[in-house]
Amino acid sequence: AYKRFSELLPREERENLSARVPKSQILTLPELRANPFQHRICHVFSTSEDGDDSLSFEDFLDMLSVFSDSATSDIKSHYAFRIFDFDDDGTLDRKDLEKLVNCLTGQGEESRLSTAEMEQLIQNILEESDIDKDGTINLSEFQHVISRSPDFASSFKIVL
Repeated sequence: AYKRFSELLPREERENLSARVPKSQILTLPELRANPFQHRICHVFSTSEDGDDSLSFEDFLDMLSVFSDSATSDIKSHYAFRIFDFDDDGTLDRKDLEKLVNCLTGQGEESRLSTAEMEQLIQNILEESDIDKDGTINLSEFQHVISRSPDFASSFKIVL
């Protein structure tokens, strides 16, 4: 893991144990290059106080750990929730769900859902997941839905 991390650093930084890999370099990883959530993944795992979404080696290890086969479903669902919570407010609201659907279906005109289709899909998601009927999905509601989806852990995996 450290070899892979250090290869993302400029040569002169490779001996610096506190070096951070810029987001632009993290996004060059083949496993993230085509991932529709690549920017959110960097944001969620970064502990950068500068807000630049750079990763320390510990951040990189955390990311590898969550996406590994050995991570529990609870850990995976916790991080998936954080990645899908685009506004970082602790809930998945209609705007988060719309962004999530757009990430999954692509941004092109041919793959974009109509306003009516998007509204119906979001309504279906909320009916299925919003247990307390407050119009949002919180972490426990998300984890409840995920616990009923045995394929979730295998679909939320990146081999780095």
